[in-house]
Amino acid sequence: MTTISEAITTIKKAENDADKLIEDTKEKSSKKIEESRLKSKENIEKFKEESLGEAENMLFEAETNAKKEALHISNKTAEEIEKNKKTAMDKVDGASDIIVKSIL
Repeated sequence: MTTISEAITTIKKAENDADKLIEDTKEKSSKKIEESRLKSKENIEKFKEESLGEAENMLFEAETNAKKEALHISNKTAEEIEKNKKTAMDKVDGASDIIVKSIL
């Protein structure tokens, strides 16, 4: 009878050990899942910040290029205006000469 009793005790201990192992495994698994979630959130935030930084850099670069282009266009327009003014003044001088000659 002691052999059966010992066998039952051994089986009960094995069951308890298995239950404990299952519980420990569940706990470790839950911890790993939580750690993974936290790491994922950290990575998402990190990537968001990096993306925002890159977007800001791209925006700054685009604004800088647009300002340079606007300045270039403005300078070119000013040159064209000066040329047109000179041409107009030359024509005014020519017209004045013609008017003076026609009067005299």
